[in-house]
Amino acid sequence: MPARFPTRPEPRWLDEEQQVAWRALVLGSTLLFDRLDDDLRHAHGISMVEYEILVRLSERDGRMRMSQLADSLAHSRSRVTHTIRRMEDSDLVRREDSQDDGRGVSAVMTERGQLLLENVAPSHVASVREHLVDLVDPADFAAMGRVFNAVADHLIAGHPDREMR
Repeated sequence: MPARFPTRPEPRWLDEEQQVAWRALVLGSTLLFDRLDDDLRHAHGISMVEYEILVRLSERDGRMRMSQLADSLAHSRSRVTHTIRRMEDSDLVRREDSQDDGRGVSAVMTERGQLLLENVAPSHVASVREHLVDLVDPADFAAMGRVFNAVADHLIAGHPDREMR
């Protein structure tokens, strides 16, 4: 007697318009983030991830637990640890025992990291404007924000500790 496998429901395929929009999102976001990363690397010698770490730290008075930092960036803890190690070598951050309980480790932005962030931010914002914000109608940009907030809300729902907007 042949084995019986359960039948799967037919997928809800994307229609043509949805497929075009999906592919535009994939290609556009890949190209945008690659360009922003290239701009940061060539002009300032830091990556987009390093810049985002400095931004997150600056928004938290220059200090943040490594686990919270990883969650806020939606990166693995090992990736963030590796990046922080590289940033320590450049004296942009240092690691310290957590002030909360002494058990965890915090990333702390150094004075050099703060100065770099202050110098990089204007050109990064200009790049974001040039390659995204100023290309689209303000209503479309606002709609994009609503779309990605809905996506983030959905994906964070099971992990409220990762909410860092």
